[in-house]
Amino acid sequence: MFLTISTSGTPERPATDLGFLLHKHPQSAQAFTTSYGTAHVFYPEASAERCTAALLLEVDPVALVRRGKGKGHGGAPDAALAQYVNDRPYAASSLLAVALSGVFSSALRGVCKARPERAEEALPLRVEIPALPARGGPDLVRKLFEPLGWAVTVEAVPLDEAFPQWGVSRYVRLVLEGEVRLARALRHLYVLLPVLDDAKHYWVSADEVDKLLRAGEGWLAEHPEQKLITSRYLARRWSLTRQATERLELLRLANADDMEVETLDNAVDAVDAVDAADEPGATEERAVPLAVRRREVILAELRASGAARVLDLGCGQGQLVQELLKDVRFTEIVGVDVSVRALTVAARRLGLDRMGERQAARVRLVQGSLAYTDKRLKGYDAAVLSEVVEHLDLPRLPALEYAVFGSARPRTVLVTTPNVEYNVRWETLAAGHARHGDHRFEWTRAEFRDWAERVAGRHGYQVRYVPVGPDDPEVGPPTQMAVFTRAEQPNDEKEEKAA
Repeated sequence: MFLTISTSGTPERPATDLGFLLHKHPQSAQAFTTSYGTAHVFYPEASAERCTAALLLEVDPVALVRRGKGKGHGGAPDAALAQYVNDRPYAASSLLAVALSGVFSSALRGVCKARPERAEEALPLRVEIPALPARGGPDLVRKLFEPLGWAVTVEAVPLDEAFPQWGVSRYVRLVLEGEVRLARALRHLYVLLPVLDDAKHYWVSADEVDKLLRAGEGWLAEHPEQKLITSRYLARRWSLTRQATERLELLRLANADDMEVETLDNAVDAVDAVDAADEPGATEERAVPLAVRRREVILAELRASGAARVLDLGCGQGQLVQELLKDVRFTEIVGVDVSVRALTVAARRLGLDRMGERQAARVRLVQGSLAYTDKRLKGYDAAVLSEVVEHLDLPRLPALEYAVFGSARPRTVLVTTPNVEYNVRWETLAAGHARHGDHRFEWTRAEFRDWAERVAGRHGYQVRYVPVGPDDPEVGPPTQMAVFTRAEQPNDEKEEKAA
């Protein structure tokens, strides 16, 4: 398998900076052992004007069969001879994608301490792959790469050049050219090479969804062929494909309308910040944005509960995480969000890369969907769902309920959501409209309490209610909060340790 990446430059900005970005010196030929053979990195040319890095992957067919325990790529049993005689050593596929991620791992993440400014720049790149299996032919290759900004030159390889009447093979020669960040270009290849091959050489497990979303950050959610990419990348495993599709849809909604840093759980903040003059009888106190009030009330309840280890479920930009970090009584803070982009923004907001070691040990940002159980969320003192539930379709709410109250089971859970009855007090909000376009519902106080009582009863919690914002005598507060407290049981501690 063979792939080259080329770029051009000037004496002031030499093309050999490619070596810094890939973390591989242009004057050295390097070899890396993989589970399936050896990956070689070398530079056929390296000057200030032009630099080319080549990745050659030598696949050991015997090692591939042994690792697969007698199965071919994708996990399907092959004929005995076909396990050893196939295209794996010669045609770019998921094997090459895995080699890319292993050999160029820092470049894939966009990390370059020596040339950080170059890592953020779009470079004039040319990627060449002489043999690429493409189930769908040149047309599919163009459909996958052209929406990403690449100029695509693709040529079908004939079955036999001496006999053109035999037609073409499933292989193509591919050249991609464009002004693209190197990290993004590598991520495109990492995802789309196995998609075009439509086969994987290893068992596809649940963590492949996280890999796909990490590599697809910033482009996959809006790609016109997203469904095909997701299905093929996950080897057509229906459950994983559904999970990835749902998470990508949430990510797309989070990025809708050019929300640069706004995510699902805090999109309502734009309404919260309405001028005090829009509210009848506004006072200086009421001019405080509702988002700020909400965080103040949440922090007060967490302190009163005695919680030290806290989950912020749907952490978005990380405003609440930032406030929690200011209080040393919170010794472990975990922010969870489905959006990789949101977590990136939160990391920048918190300054994780500049944070001292002691402070950094207190905080962690985790990607995950609240619609699925997650063992990483077990054993915490408290969890916060601030302006999250209203962004889920009602049929999906029981899944979130079980994931938080049935599986994670923190001792205290705080849930805030808009009070739809208060909407009549927003003069800038049209009658009958929700506070944000992505709200799937907004509950009255009675509806919220009915839901909260049922959840508490099913999972062994007690619940009380706290108003957030001015408590209007007729329509109640703008935000309603339920405080769930799990009754202590003698075997609680044993169960948590076992989990």
